[in-house]
Amino acid sequence: MKLASFSHQGRAAYGVVQPDHCLVPPAEFLGRFPDLASVLRAGALAELEAAVRDGGTPVPLGAVQALPVIPAPGKIFCVGLNYKTHVAEMKRADAEYPAIFVRFADSLIAAGDTLLRPAFSERFDYEGELAIVIGKGGRHIAQADAFDHIAGYACFNDGSVRDWQRHTHQWTPGKNFPGTGAFGPYLVTADEVGDVNALTLQTRLNGDVVQQASLSDLIFTIPVVIEYLSRFTPLSPGDVIATGTPGGVGDKRNPPLYMKDGDVVEVEITGLGTLRNSVGTAA
Repeated sequence: MKLASFSHQGRAAYGVVQPDHCLVPPAEFLGRFPDLASVLRAGALAELEAAVRDGGTPVPLGAVQALPVIPAPGKIFCVGLNYKTHVAEMKRADAEYPAIFVRFADSLIAAGDTLLRPAFSERFDYEGELAIVIGKGGRHIAQADAFDHIAGYACFNDGSVRDWQRHTHQWTPGKNFPGTGAFGPYLVTADEVGDVNALTLQTRLNGDVVQQASLSDLIFTIPVVIEYLSRFTPLSPGDVIATGTPGGVGDKRNPPLYMKDGDVVEVEITGLGTLRNSVGTAA
């Protein structure tokens, strides 16, 4: 299934995406599961599919306002320096363990929303990434079992305020300004994706390709990341893992290429759709 969260007629909802509309589950189902995270917590994806097939209400895609795929994840993990091309352009040494930082839920926006550059920074950068959404929680998850814990995948743009990111060795400030992390447009369930290593990620700025890589190029693979994260904290349904960005970031180009007001940035991943956002300035 291709799932989306959105606002319709002033109310938050979700549904199964079709070519020109979204099938919203019946009111009884929404009463039990008010958002996608609650569907995942209940292990009810198959029940959702049956509910929309038997009694879903079609809502035109043009009549909804997109929300982040999971509007308020309990945990958002991001993996830094996870492609050789990005490690090389950052002039970093190979690492034994994945570099992990976190995002706050209120830093996320949806497809079609405006990415917000802080008015006091001119160093707002794009980072196209694959996001994983956890479907089955767990602790100490073995690599061999990791894919059993994934509900699906989505596009992510880890918009980075580079000057604030580099104030110290801790990256958190530059990664958590409100309105800087885009997440969407859909959650494509794992059964429809198949071999995630066969997917290609491409980031475009104003139509120009600035990043392109195969997901097979990840240094720390998805099973390795899930095992590592679940060793120090339990993973829960609805948690999000952004798996890292390939080389080509604006900060390391000559001259640097930062996002500015009026720019349009797109992150496209094979089969997962295109995450498209314009760029503006925070008030």
